[in-house]
Amino acid sequence: MKLHLVRHPQPDVAPGLCYGASDVAVAEAELARVHAQLRARGLPGRLPVYSSPLQRCAHLAQRLQPRSLAFDARLAEMDFGGWEMRAWDDIPRAEVDAWSADLLHYRPGGAECVLDVARRVAAFLDDLRQSGTSEALLVCHAGTIRLLSAMHGGLPLEQAALDAANKPHRIGYGELLMLEL
Repeated sequence: MKLHLVRHPQPDVAPGLCYGASDVAVAEAELARVHAQLRARGLPGRLPVYSSPLQRCAHLAQRLQPRSLAFDARLAEMDFGGWEMRAWDDIPRAEVDAWSADLLHYRPGGAECVLDVARRVAAFLDDLRQSGTSEALLVCHAGTIRLLSAMHGGLPLEQAALDAANKPHRIGYGELLMLEL
């Protein structure tokens, strides 16, 4: 199976905010820029499109493929609970350190842990494989893309989740990555 993974356009939020599961908007100009960039590459063509339901992904996905589009909450970014929409600098250092000490199981802000996110992303991927889809475009988040990339190597789920959580994040807004599974 071939997956085209697109990170959502840059959201319209102040720099340095934690906004995982928060449903933040994207400026129209940024949305149009990423849409044009993907269209210039011939995407999505006739591909089915799957998207996180959060508007920073959903609005782009609707422009790309309104007829063959499925929203799936399992593609959403990690929920940081009480950390959501707070400046990273305002989150107590002890909490950030506790998360760093247990990336798989610690629940930032009391919400999801990385392993929870990995399980839901893996369930989405299993369902997609079972559907017989040979190629698809996914509009989602950096965390989701990192997990999908780590999972495609065939590692056990916990190791893939840990690898995804440990690797530096370098996925640009609107960036397109390809995975062959």
